[in-house]
Amino acid sequence: MATRPRAKKRKLPWYLRPFKWLLWFILISVVWVVIYAVVPPPVTITMLTDGNGITKDWTSLSRIDRNMVRAAIAAEDGKFCSHDGFDRQAIEQAIQKNAKGKRMRGGSTISQQTAKNVFLWQGSGWTRYVRKVPEVWFTFLIEKIWGKRRIIEIYLNVAETGLGTYGVEAGAQRYFGHGASKLTPQEAARIAAILPLPKKREAVSPSGFTRRYGNSIRARIGVVGRDGLDGCIYN
Repeated sequence: MATRPRAKKRKLPWYLRPFKWLLWFILISVVWVVIYAVVPPPVTITMLTDGNGITKDWTSLSRIDRNMVRAAIAAEDGKFCSHDGFDRQAIEQAIQKNAKGKRMRGGSTISQQTAKNVFLWQGSGWTRYVRKVPEVWFTFLIEKIWGKRRIIEIYLNVAETGLGTYGVEAGAQRYFGHGASKLTPQEAARIAAILPLPKKREAVSPSGFTRRYGNSIRARIGVVGRDGLDGCIYN
């Protein structure tokens, strides 16, 4: 008995393939974010490309001193509890300043920084513009799926706090010889002060701008507590 020839599998037209890839990206990214809602991110691209090695120690938010949370909000994102992941006023101001001068200034929130640190890559130049679209998407996802408490918890565990050092627990051990559960306002402010440039700034006996910036953050820690700017994390 003669067998029927197999019907050829129809290929998707070339003009529809980008939509297929987009659907796969959306599916994979959502699953990825859902997994990290309950599982600590084991490693990031930044860590893997760090030639200084990786020193980190995942620490739950309940074991991180509230001073550190307040310091991060004071230094990086005073509107963390009130925005949806994007500080539109800060973005507009950054665009205006960039248009007037050569120095690029960002308007990234803690949510955006967390999305970048966990799922994407660092870097400046043209790569930062390529990164912006997925950064917006991942920021939207973590705001909807994780919520503020999980975002700040992961941020404080993956942020670079020194050469080959990641997270505030490893940073506290490196600079002050004790864990993140016992950070004083001054110590928390000094760690927060080095977050933008952890490879170039020193938390122990800082000088110049880093010292002044740390003192400013130390003063604003009280404002965060007084005004309840960390209320979405603890209430």
